[in-house]
Amino acid sequence: MFLNFLKNFLLKRKLKNSLRNVTNISSINKIKTIAIIIDESDFESKNDLKNEIIKNGIQEKDIAFLIYKDNIKKNEVFETTTLTLKDIDWNGNFISADIQNFLTQKFDLLINYYDFEKVALLLLTQKINADFKVGFLTIDKRLNHFIINTKTENHVVFTTELFKYLRILNKI
Repeated sequence: MFLNFLKNFLLKRKLKNSLRNVTNISSINKIKTIAIIIDESDFESKNDLKNEIIKNGIQEKDIAFLIYKDNIKKNEVFETTTLTLKDIDWNGNFISADIQNFLTQKFDLLINYYDFEKVALLLLTQKINADFKVGFLTIDKRLNHFIINTKTENHVVFTTELFKYLRILNKI
């Protein structure tokens, strides 16, 4: 318990120092590939969110999920890439090969579908290779290019607002 507290403290400090050097990159590319980071302890309707995105013209093969869980049971099996605090070393590097593979991919849009700041999610958001990042109002504003003010339970409202503004910005 104490080691997790200490690890979180050190990782937050590292993240805070790296956020000082954030640059806003504006891309003119159209959105074709989407990465979605979900905190499963807060939101469990991954398939509903995926269906809403597909309704807006994105193909299912172009959507990649990464799920964060606070605790994983011993024999639990996942269909998507899963992240826990144990997958991050004390220097803020990701240990898991699946997560490192996810980080090497290039995405046009990153949806940060979590509204509570957890250090593992913030580090992942900062390190992922995406041209345009979207998230919730309650998360550090330096991490996202576009912020939507709603709750995670309102996935229909979130996707409606997201795609409305993506059309206005001529991203899709």
